[in-house]
Amino acid sequence: MTSSATTAPATVASDREQIVDASNPLGIDGIEFIEYATSKPQALGQVLETMGFHPIARHRSREVLLYRQGGMNVIVNAHATPRPRAVQPRETPVIAAVALRVRDAAAAYRHVVEAGAWAVPTHVEVMELNIPAIHGVGASRIYFVDRYREFSIYDVDFTLIPTVDPHPPALAGMRWFGIVQYIGAERMEDWTEFYGELFGFRALPDDERYGILPKGRILKSPDGSFFLQLIEPKPGILDVEPEETLHRVGFGVPDVLEAVALLRARGVSFIESGDVHSNARGALTESRLGGVMFELVHDERTA
Repeated sequence: MTSSATTAPATVASDREQIVDASNPLGIDGIEFIEYATSKPQALGQVLETMGFHPIARHRSREVLLYRQGGMNVIVNAHATPRPRAVQPRETPVIAAVALRVRDAAAAYRHVVEAGAWAVPTHVEVMELNIPAIHGVGASRIYFVDRYREFSIYDVDFTLIPTVDPHPPALAGMRWFGIVQYIGAERMEDWTEFYGELFGFRALPDDERYGILPKGRILKSPDGSFFLQLIEPKPGILDVEPEETLHRVGFGVPDVLEAVALLRARGVSFIESGDVHSNARGALTESRLGGVMFELVHDERTA
């Protein structure tokens, strides 16, 4: 999301910094939003709506839309930026950013930069908040947000679409489950260390798996609210190093097959092949718009 967000009053920030959990140094409390960049925002919006999301607000000064269902926010960004090392909107949508809910955004930002993260310079327009961010995989960004309860970042940067329910319920109980990241060959330990040292993620045992694609390594967020799946390229498949990127989002649901039935009725198609097919553990949507896919994962946690 183009620069916007969160600086708490000094006294509040000071109080927050005193409450530190060694296993969760940033006070991570889930995902605030996932941002896609695309030059075809209407087409991506249609895909999101078939998945149960609703457009609820427009950015005040940029070509950016906010979609929501339940506790999940998705930003669709079609606003080109002159800033270097930023994801530019292109026809095929790409995941451009992930925003993490944290105890204190300024403190979290300082912590990760001091630990070696690359800071993203901020360029804030009039009437916009400043969301601190660092560089993630590829050209993506990781934002830190601490205003997500009574007052949120969207209250300043966005204008609600009239007559639209700003809090639409989640279809089939969907919630954030995780993000799949494709990494380069022999980069597994590098990325495991990156997420572990900066954020407090820990690798799950190899026999602890979720969904229908038991590949790579799964990292659990320090608050236990979501997962990252790191997937390396298959040996000998490509002669060139593949692009490292955030590939797809996973949604947790209490009943995968029920969710699949509801989504199929809305026009969503799922991959049904010998290796990958919908079952009680998970399901994978067919690729749309050149690469947009979503995964459903059986999730017994309460939202």
